Amino acid sequence: MPALTAGSLVWAVPLLVTLVAGGWGISRAQPWRDELATWSAATRPVGDLFRLAGTVDATTGAYYLVVHGWTGVFGDSVAALRLPSVLAMAGAAGLTAVLGRRLFGAPAGLLAGLLFAVLPGTSRYAQEARPYALVTLLAVLATVLLVGALDRPGRLRWAGYAAAVTGLGLAHLLALGLLAGHAVAVLTFAAWGPSTTGVTRPPTTGTTRPAAADRPPGAGEPGDGRWWGRRLLGWVPAVSVAVVVLVPLLVTAQRQRSHQLDWVAPARLADLAALPGALAHSGVVGGVLVGLAALGAARSGRRALLPGLCALLPVLLVFVAGLAVPLWVPRYLFFTVPFACLLAGAALAGPAPPAARELTRRAWPRPARALIRPVGAGLAVVALAALLGLPDQAAVRHSHGWPRSATVDYRGAAAVIAAGQRPGDAVLYAPRDGWLFLDLGIDYHLPRIAGDRAADGPRPRDVLVAQGRRDRADLWVRECDRPAGCLAGVDRVWLVVAGRHDDPLATVPGGKGDALRAGFTVEQVHPRPGVTVALLARRR
Repeated sequence: MPALTAGSLVWAVPLLVTLVAGGWGISRAQPWRDELATWSAATRPVGDLFRLAGTVDATTGAYYLVVHGWTGVFGDSVAALRLPSVLAMAGAAGLTAVLGRRLFGAPAGLLAGLLFAVLPGTSRYAQEARPYALVTLLAVLATVLLVGALDRPGRLRWAGYAAAVTGLGLAHLLALGLLAGHAVAVLTFAAWGPSTTGVTRPPTTGTTRPAAADRPPGAGEPGDGRWWGRRLLGWVPAVSVAVVVLVPLLVTAQRQRSHQLDWVAPARLADLAALPGALAHSGVVGGVLVGLAALGAARSGRRALLPGLCALLPVLLVFVAGLAVPLWVPRYLFFTVPFACLLAGAALAGPAPPAARELTRRAWPRPARALIRPVGAGLAVVALAALLGLPDQAAVRHSHGWPRSATVDYRGAAAVIAAGQRPGDAVLYAPRDGWLFLDLGIDYHLPRIAGDRAADGPRPRDVLVAQGRRDRADLWVRECDRPAGCLAGVDRVWLVVAGRHDDPLATVPGGKGDALRAGFTVEQVHPRPGVTVALLARRR
């Protein structure tokens, strides 16, 4: 087998497995509230997108811009909205394997990438029109570029690393916690000096020092000040450039934090224990991953430092900050999962013999001898993890709502309206100012109900809207101050309320509820999971 083909297998197999897993049932779960926010933002003109980022969701603005360009070409169907995440997660799986090959050898890289590919959490965020897959891709890419720059420093390598870190911050600011792991790894790498014990290459046998031909020109002798100084002085400016670029976003996001995260509870110690299961979207598989990662860290010694730091330090930083401010959201930390998989891959591959390590360094002219023996037993464990995660794989394709026990059937509510609507109907929502986005759910699904006149006929008017989302530059509308006057001339109203209610009209608060109860009676009630649709008729 040619060397290039053999080397490609390490990253290509996990990439393809992730593509298949991420593509399986991509449209089955309907978009949940966060994805509806993505659709609302990404389908606006670019100017409105920048205005939105100045008001709310600045930390997601770059992702919205990416999806805006994507949907302009491929449309805004459920599959089209989610496909960028599938591609990003597949890239993250491939790069995880590449990084594992650099740190621990080819068998460990392959197994790490495959384990990441079969996690239910990987499929979950590969199928979500939110930035978590892109963040994961950029986190692993930045680490791969860091390893390359540490191994052979150069301006282009550090520039690539700076660009990846900048992209990571633009995709999600909390992911910059990864830099804490990078910082400790860089400082420790500089202190170690010789590449025979560094993080970028598997250790060599004995006390043989690398030949001069293996070192870049001007790198100095491993272990001296010039050798590690070049690396430290390359990393600091690269990170500084990224931070300078991200300062405006940091300032804007700080202003928006209280509104953006007002629903988040303070972090608790129990949250740390629950994190592996939350990230893997399976308690059993999450436990297996943690156990394997711990074993891999114990076996790998100092080579485990970089992935271990990248997995643990961002979690600890967000947890400590989350004790004081609302930040602790498990899915924000999914980008740490590939690094846990790297340690797990090292455990599954076991200590590679010197001959296998030498084959790995030389692009494996005889890959079967280097891969098949250590990979065989590890593949069985990966397959077991995949089987254990099958129920959760099915669950994440049933609903993306969080928590899963409180999902909202936007599509079912839209189907009720589509089946019974008439020209001149109005539609009202309660609540209108929260994060459920009942109006966005109906707006998205109603024109898409196949076989109904909703696709080409008049839709119910949202008669209470006084100022739309684009005018407000956020994700909500402002309703009119005099609901009774805005409802004048309307004979039928579709009322969409959160939760299941026998008398949905009684649940509408304020002047809107008073106007509805004074002017309308309930003709039909259609409960759906998490939402109730009622048809109201004008009193005669």
